[in-house]
Amino acid sequence: QVQLVESGGGLVQAGGSLRLSCAASGSTFGSYVMGWFRQAPGKEREFVSGINWTGSQRSYDDSVKGRFTISRDNAQNTVSLRMNSLKPEDTAVYYCAAGLGYSDNIDIRYWGQGTQVTVSS
Repeated sequence: QVQLVESGGGLVQAGGSLRLSCAASGSTFGSYVMGWFRQAPGKEREFVSGINWTGSQRSYDDSVKGRFTISRDNAQNTVSLRMNSLKPEDTAVYYCAAGLGYSDNIDIRYWGQGTQVTVSS
């Protein structure tokens, strides 16, 4: 069993930056592929970024490529998402996820509760 708790969301102006963090419980964190997803009002939840268990493979949706950076620290059981050059269309609830598979194709087993990111224009 893995429990995921996100933090770091908030309100930021367009062009600004935020860093989301996800703290995971459980000793098997290092064996999971980790990812970030987001869901905007009225839209389906979508993939943002993923990272394999070693950190050697990272994947990004085209909409965030070059602006967002995912990283993980297996010793601290954390995964982070650095978000730069934020746009109003990045506004969404961001969810941390743990699963199996690959950084760009995650079979989700666990979800966090989500953290709100709002980007004002």
